[in-house]
Amino acid sequence: MLKTFDLVLIGVMTATAAVTYTIKHRAELKLEEVHRLEAEIKLEKDTIDLLKADWALQSQPNRLERLVKAYNDELQLQPTASTALVHAKELPMLKSEVPVPDVTEAKANGAAVASAKGATGTSKIQPIPQPAPRGAAEPHGAVAPDGGAEDDAGADEIETGSVE
Repeated sequence: MLKTFDLVLIGVMTATAAVTYTIKHRAELKLEEVHRLEAEIKLEKDTIDLLKADWALQSQPNRLERLVKAYNDELQLQPTASTALVHAKELPMLKSEVPVPDVTEAKANGAAVASAKGATGTSKIQPIPQPAPRGAAEPHGAVAPDGGAEDDAGADEIETGSVE
């Protein structure tokens, strides 16, 4: 005959076995997920290496020169003039950086300009922002008037979204 204490111990052992099995099963599922993610990461790294190799082949100067010669009649490519290259700070400001005029002020000025236009025939025109002249830009690493060297290395770098 089983005593009550024996029945309680059998119940506790059964519950412990069930919990242990559940934990083991969850751990195995997590391990499978880790292996799957490691395989995906390896596949992505292999794909990146393959794409880098493909880019190296596609951008070989000899290949590009051959393509330029083959399609020169269609593309009509010309060498880039040295005056066509500029620094980023020499470009005009972006459309998003152009200050937005105040609407109420513009309406008031518009009425005044319209009445002045009818009287004199001229109007106020705001100047269009122009890029800085090439000679005005200081060379890379130029010495500032206070004696320190300017650090404008970031101005020459262009972010390309490269994987490297």
